Amino acid sequence: MFKAILIDRSNTDYQAEVRNLEEEELPDGDVTVRIVHSSLNYKDALAITGKGPVVRSFPMVPGIDLAGVVESSGDPAYAPGDHVLLNGWGIGETHWGGLAQRARVRGEWLIPLPAGLDERQAMAVGTAGYTAMLCLMVLESNGLTPEDGEVLVTGASGGVGSFAVSLLARRGYSVVAATGRPSEAGYLQRLGAGTIIDRAELSEPGRPLAKERWAAAIDSVGSHTLANVCAATRSEGLVAACGMAQGLDFPASVAPFILRGVRLLGVNSVTQPYTRRKTAWERLSRELHLAHLEDISQEIGLSEAIPTASKLLDGRIRGRIVVDVNS
Repeated sequence: MFKAILIDRSNTDYQAEVRNLEEEELPDGDVTVRIVHSSLNYKDALAITGKGPVVRSFPMVPGIDLAGVVESSGDPAYAPGDHVLLNGWGIGETHWGGLAQRARVRGEWLIPLPAGLDERQAMAVGTAGYTAMLCLMVLESNGLTPEDGEVLVTGASGGVGSFAVSLLARRGYSVVAATGRPSEAGYLQRLGAGTIIDRAELSEPGRPLAKERWAAAIDSVGSHTLANVCAATRSEGLVAACGMAQGLDFPASVAPFILRGVRLLGVNSVTQPYTRRKTAWERLSRELHLAHLEDISQEIGLSEAIPTASKLLDGRIRGRIVVDVNS
């Protein structure tokens, strides 16, 4: 038996609860992992509350992240006792995920836990920190350097934003952090933000082109915010888009792209090739300011994940939620 959050739906009811499950109930896969820590992400909160069409089949164990120890493996790349982690690949959506004490997954979805990080630290980073690193990688692969000028981070108090601020500052970039919570200014400054702006400057409908302000941006918000970010990006600047907290729409003009040469770069964190995933996590293990993890993250037990989901959707959670699935 193992504990898991199980989501089920009937014609009249949508329910998420902690249940005891049998190992025989686990879905198909060639590697069984004893999970040590997971995390609670925005997408997980949508799945648990039913406020977004995240879950594609029922019943479902949510959780798009997991870190743990291999118990059995039919994949030659992994053996019992190996420490591994997994982000994305549909777990928690189409395949049972990480908010449980056991998971059975495809070995090709896993990567080895990088040296220098334990399971709790890896899940403090989770999909949020991994996505922030992918954004940094795509910006730098398109030529961005600290000498180019300020880099904006939207949703800066959230998971992706917090790590983006920390990683950029550690690399020597001058960071502008946009947040809707002025009380978090001290937190963002500790992570390395040089300038704090109110998200209200970006969240309402704006002009097709605005005054040039930043050389690049990492946006996890979407909608009007992303449109305004692009409108205020300098000539030949770069914008990495990785989220949709404000909405899926993009009410923008082509003006920034054809009059200033701004490049909008989409970042997909779900199905990255193995080599890129491994590179991103190895960079995280080297470049993260590990002391920031305690500031960015808080830990809860498995049973607390369900009530915490609503708080996360309401914007009442700062940074990351690590879930000790055995607590």
